[in-house]
Amino acid sequence: MRRSYTPTIGELEAFRALAQSGSATRAAQTLGLTQSAVSRSLQSLEERLGVRLFHRVRQRLILSDAGRAFLRDAERILSDIDGAVLTVMSFGGREQLLRLVALPTFASAWLIPRLARFAAIAPGITIDVTSALGPVDFSRDPADAAIQRLELRARGAEAVALLDETLIVVASPEMTGRSGELSDADLARLPLLQQATRPDLWLRWFQEAAMEAVDILRGPRFEHFGMVLAAARAGLGAALVPAILVEEDLASGRLVRASSRSLDGGSPYALIFPPQQADNPAFVVFRDWLVEEARRPQGRP
Repeated sequence: MRRSYTPTIGELEAFRALAQSGSATRAAQTLGLTQSAVSRSLQSLEERLGVRLFHRVRQRLILSDAGRAFLRDAERILSDIDGAVLTVMSFGGREQLLRLVALPTFASAWLIPRLARFAAIAPGITIDVTSALGPVDFSRDPADAAIQRLELRARGAEAVALLDETLIVVASPEMTGRSGELSDADLARLPLLQQATRPDLWLRWFQEAAMEAVDILRGPRFEHFGMVLAAARAGLGAALVPAILVEEDLASGRLVRASSRSLDGGSPYALIFPPQQADNPAFVVFRDWLVEEARRPQGRP
């Protein structure tokens, strides 16, 4: 029989508990097992891998270099298994779970505030929302659909355009002063908050103004628009962001428009999905609702 190098879940759980507690006794208490069962699991795992995962120092188990390296992967594997189990359990026999990937700030600022309306018309469909900044590979990623900019559509995927992207400049009221709006020359003197995945936005802004701004990349850099907006609220600089993501901030007065100009984002937000989802009743209901929602007058939900 071919030897298996793949640890059992029990071995991984025992290893994690030992790493966290440094004691076979406490690990056994955590897992609800006997101390000897935990020790046997560790022995079996070390024999399977052919390395020592712990050193014993003054009656305490200390991770070896190999153990520290393995712990990161073991924790990730156990977390993935837990997530997979919860996903399957969430079907509840109805198979009405829709797994959706969305751009993080679009999800929090636009989609989630509107999901109560979807729940009202489709109470039997559960939406599982995760976030991603890059393209979704439906052959690999556990997702039924994605809401992203159309230019991120993966090869072979279909798409329905939802909303055009128009970017505006916003800042804290303290930064713009009494006048509210600033000239492009004034903007160029402020810290310009940068969106790391779209570093050309400020360059395009000043190019459209036929103006060469100096040090347009000098401001703090953030991973996504949610962080950029948080920085703008904190008074760290001016932000160039999609208008649909800042409606609540403008309505509340936390942020104000710092320029009357706007910038075309160049690619609309879209619902992107693999072709087979057209046969998924839960997806069809969500798609039709989302298209109608995008057609509604935009503003606070």
